[in-house]
Amino acid sequence: MFAETDPSPQVALLTMITIQPRSVNADPVHRTVGDAMEAAGPQLGDDMTIEVALAVMAGARAGHLLVRDEDGLCTGLITQGRLAAVRDSAAYTDRVRLRDVLGERGPVTSPVTTIAEAEHAMRYRRLAAVPVVDEQGSALGVLALTR
Repeated sequence: MFAETDPSPQVALLTMITIQPRSVNADPVHRTVGDAMEAAGPQLGDDMTIEVALAVMAGARAGHLLVRDEDGLCTGLITQGRLAAVRDSAAYTDRVRLRDVLGERGPVTSPVTTIAEAEHAMRYRRLAAVPVVDEQGSALGVLALTR
């Protein structure tokens, strides 16, 4: 993993590099989330403001970003649409932080979960994307449903 950092210590953009080739002929019943996940993409600390998050998304041309706590562990995923809705609400102030919007740790999945299990859980919860985390809770990537 290579990290590119902004001059500000508040923003870290991560690029995941997969070294192991993935077989396109893998048995779909046994394929795992690790076989199908996308790179993690932009990540921000949960103490960042909505405006910073929207600026990072715009700069990265991303529709979502992963949120991490002060220990660097993934606390969830937030979409551009959700952030825009919060910013456009009557209760919005420039002091609203990502942790205020995200709430408790969001749903995550493991890279060893089967695609079928993850897809079922995502559809049940009406999630378009979910973070993929390792045993310690660090973000490895994102699993997104295709329409």
